[in-house]
Amino acid sequence: MDKINYQKKLNKILLDLEKSKGEKPSLLLHACCAPCSSYVLEYLHDYFHLLVYYYNPNISPEDEYQKRLKEIMRFVKEAGYGQEITFIEGPYDPERFFSMARGREDLPEGGERCYLCYELRMRQAAEKAAEVHADYFTTTLSISPHKNAAWINEIGERLSREYGVPHLPSDFKKKSGYLRSIELSHKYGLYRQNYCGCVFSKAAAEKQIRSF
Repeated sequence: MDKINYQKKLNKILLDLEKSKGEKPSLLLHACCAPCSSYVLEYLHDYFHLLVYYYNPNISPEDEYQKRLKEIMRFVKEAGYGQEITFIEGPYDPERFFSMARGREDLPEGGERCYLCYELRMRQAAEKAAEVHADYFTTTLSISPHKNAAWINEIGERLSREYGVPHLPSDFKKKSGYLRSIELSHKYGLYRQNYCGCVFSKAAAEKQIRSF
């Protein structure tokens, strides 16, 4: 099976939007954290009315969740997007994540547990997109070199059919997107966490540090 170029698919959609010269469509963007969102917001805000949806029940402990929430809100304001972007905080329901992860605690990072975590957060985003009648939905998750863009887009397309909201394809790490997110993080002094968010990724990161 040929590997799908999601950046190429996104390029075509954005080019069609430019050519149409119509009103900007709305995009509900699931945001995982400020560093990952920084480039994506810079990249997409000229094409869409953005609704940034912060839904991350995987993040533990709660003070880490709150720290990341405050940081993305600070970035949106300091980067000058405050008047252009609608920010929505989803419910913080960590038990929903732990229920999903039950029986999968010992699986390695990047495996089935991560796939289901992507789906959990993207499902909530698709549901919210349908609720607010957004024209598209997508997630910032694909900007990370540690995230599987094929999985993310497969989930997005499936949820699109289920909720009736088009999924915007993405592989935001392309076009030097990940590198740009690092530059923006330095520019705005953003907190860059050393683990994805859940207790399992934190344990894996700490184990890796101890191995050096």
